[in-house]
Amino acid sequence: MSTNSAPAAWLTQESYDRLKAELEHLSGPGRTEIVARIEQARSEGDLKENGGYHAAKEEQGKAEARIRQLTQLLETAHVGEAPADDGVVEPGMLVEAKVAGDVETFLLGSREIAGDSDINVYSEKSPLGAAIQGMKAGDSATYTAPNGKAISVEIISAKPYAG
Repeated sequence: MSTNSAPAAWLTQESYDRLKAELEHLSGPGRTEIVARIEQARSEGDLKENGGYHAAKEEQGKAEARIRQLTQLLETAHVGEAPADDGVVEPGMLVEAKVAGDVETFLLGSREIAGDSDINVYSEKSPLGAAIQGMKAGDSATYTAPNGKAISVEIISAKPYAG
């Protein structure tokens, strides 16, 4: 693996299956629907002033970007069971921590694990995520935020995320 490629994401089997279904829809029926809308709009005449055509082309671009993102994620993902309920901070854990004096609850791992949930998610590769990996309740550390500030963090609890 080259040094500039991102490490693989951890996904539950449920998250993997959901993302795989999304990819199959986008690259099959979803792609066909967008192409049909583009063709319909194209048949309406002058493309310079055709809002429907431009909207469909923009939608196509977003869908193709999502297809590339999902393909890459699913090809490299580590799929497995939720982590053990042993209180150790690791990907897939819902962590409660005091960060810079404020209590926060967040998921450590990939945004894709959380699905449609509005829970905050921190990558295990983020400064905070890297600083707290392997910690347990009562452990504390300091990490450097992207703005250069040193931020203290104390783990209150860590339990498997059940989205």
